Amino acid sequence: MHPDPVTAALPDSFALSEGERIALQLRVAQQLGLPDTHFFDPLPSGDAGPALALIPAGAFEYGAAADEPAPAQERPRRAAVIERSFALGVHPVTTEEFEVYARATGWYPREELVWLSGRKPVINVRQTDARAYCDWLSVETGQRYRLPTEQEWEYACRAGAATAFPHGERLAPGDALYNASQGFDAAKPKRPRLMSRCFVRCGAQEVGRLKPNRWGLYDLMGNVWEFTASPWTRDHASLAERPVTGKVQAVVTKGGSWFDGPEDCRAAARRRRLENELDINLGFRVLREI
Repeated sequence: MHPDPVTAALPDSFALSEGERIALQLRVAQQLGLPDTHFFDPLPSGDAGPALALIPAGAFEYGAAADEPAPAQERPRRAAVIERSFALGVHPVTTEEFEVYARATGWYPREELVWLSGRKPVINVRQTDARAYCDWLSVETGQRYRLPTEQEWEYACRAGAATAFPHGERLAPGDALYNASQGFDAAKPKRPRLMSRCFVRCGAQEVGRLKPNRWGLYDLMGNVWEFTASPWTRDHASLAERPVTGKVQAVVTKGGSWFDGPEDCRAAARRRRLENELDINLGFRVLREI
């Protein structure tokens, strides 16, 4: 990545107050010539592209803290630098947003799978479908869209918070859509379950109904897991799994979901999924390069 040309020194996002983080976001937007910290790219069809929020470059630590109950796959906590500011989807891509792409390209969902509508997050799409959607957005808008990496996703989610959740060390039902009936068990790694084979109804809700994080991003915690661009690693000290010819690759997903317990809503939480996996608690969010 190339250093952000308008950032003389990258700030430690953990050291900034809430007011300083918001001021940084506004200042970088002005320096980059953006209309606001939140914006969208229009599409030639007259539709609006996904709503975006500017995420200013900075330094942070990703992974679980030493005293945080967490499985080994979330450790060790490591320092990282996000060298260039970017824009991230304000919320996961919605069904109605994805359907604009589907009508333009002839993509259609499998008839036997659950499909939502309106402003509920798009589900039952593969990571490869998500990448194709980003490629299409790039052509339509003349801007570069892609999936965020695991580090970019967690940096945006934390918005300067070193705590387990973006809002603090505890999570309440009003903070995120998750399965409140499940007990908190963060130290035990979870295995993915194919919801589409077990359930007829999907518990995802419309995006943007709960409070945002400090950079104005919604639904990072809960609702649906989100694909990232990062290949799966056993932990933060291991190399990525090497893709095997003829086999699908395992990738990192973040954020938790309506089906899973509160521990999966932690900023450090991560889950191994396959790039061609379909599920009713699995979606994605776009990143737009600046």
